[in-house]
Amino acid sequence: MCEVKVLFNGYSEQMDDRIMCANCSCTLIKGPKLIIVDTMTAWDQKKILEALSRENVTPAEIDYVVCTHSHPDHIGNNNLFTNAEHIVGHSVQHGDLFYEENLKNEEYILCDGVKVLATPGHTSEDITVLVQTNINGQSSCVAITGDLFEKEEDIVNPLIWKSLGQKELQKVQSYMRSRIINLADFIIPGHGPMFSVTDKMRQIVDSQVIE
Repeated sequence: MCEVKVLFNGYSEQMDDRIMCANCSCTLIKGPKLIIVDTMTAWDQKKILEALSRENVTPAEIDYVVCTHSHPDHIGNNNLFTNAEHIVGHSVQHGDLFYEENLKNEEYILCDGVKVLATPGHTSEDITVLVQTNINGQSSCVAITGDLFEKEEDIVNPLIWKSLGQKELQKVQSYMRSRIINLADFIIPGHGPMFSVTDKMRQIVDSQVIE
């Protein structure tokens, strides 16, 4: 069974009406394949290398780089992993080869226990990684969502995710949020620590679906 290691918790804080301080969550999946999800900003190379070293993993050993979308705080260190297949939004690439994977309509299986789903909303090409793992002795599904879920607080305050995504995609994002929270036992959001999903959270998110 796969192991999910959050290397860095994401964060975001509005400093004033023009500046936001933010960085994304960065997650390592250890299993039949080695997978890193979201590689932070271009200024975080040393941090990522040190974190991988603590896990006894080298960049050359990473099999897949998955970026939940292509904003710069999620793709900044992709070039550390040149042996890996890269999935950035709906694009699947290795070097100059682009693969015709239909991520819009099909699950993309990375290995036993890990799959990628299209979950548009924050951008039109957002994706979520679902991992089957064991947490506290129980089989659990962890959803690594990028900014589909900004942070746990956006469940009770949907203005958080609505203000940061594309207005024309709010309806589809509300649906995708409901879909994922009903699949997941834990969520790793784009800009906050991992949280455990409760039935109350599912009810709240279901009630926010825009018809």
